[in-house]
Amino acid sequence: MRIVLASNNAHKLEEIGRMLAPLGHDLVPLRDFPEIPDPPEDQETFEGNALQKARFVFERTGLPCLADDSGLEVDALGGAPGVYSKRYTPEAIAETNNAKLVRELAGVTQRTARFVCALALVSDRGDEAWRGTVEGAIGHELRGEHGFGYDPLFLPDAAPGRSMAQLEPNEKDAISHRGNALKALPAALSRLLGGA
Repeated sequence: MRIVLASNNAHKLEEIGRMLAPLGHDLVPLRDFPEIPDPPEDQETFEGNALQKARFVFERTGLPCLADDSGLEVDALGGAPGVYSKRYTPEAIAETNNAKLVRELAGVTQRTARFVCALALVSDRGDEAWRGTVEGAIGHELRGEHGFGYDPLFLPDAAPGRSMAQLEPNEKDAISHRGNALKALPAALSRLLGGA
């Protein structure tokens, strides 16, 4: 069955597509529907944003839609950047976002953080949203060549001594917030697509 991913983020398409392939569904990128503008994401929670995006695209395509909203929560910053992770700086790019995070945490010793991924699935049978997380800490410098976003600064507890960007894709999938959220997807697909 065709499922639209409510995103034009190439990294998310690759990650989610890689993890969905064994389930036998055809993941269709939003760019295949050029008439649909970027979905809004102005909610106060990751789950709210994911549901908003999935509903927006479902209403315009009539196809089951999967949406992701994810980001970084840093305890010393009161959970920031949170839902504003992508837009943490006016430039909204990894380089400036990471540089700001390093500046904000200068001199801070308590650097615990987590990546959060909320997934939402919307079909003509209803909708659901859920989250996955991965705990870790923020490093002092960028490390690694893989991944994207804050990956070079995030040191996952499940991979001691390495940043998320130093993990191979299959290693990242096994522990990541998106990987953990996707573990609940088969059951959601069964409920909302009738086991298709």
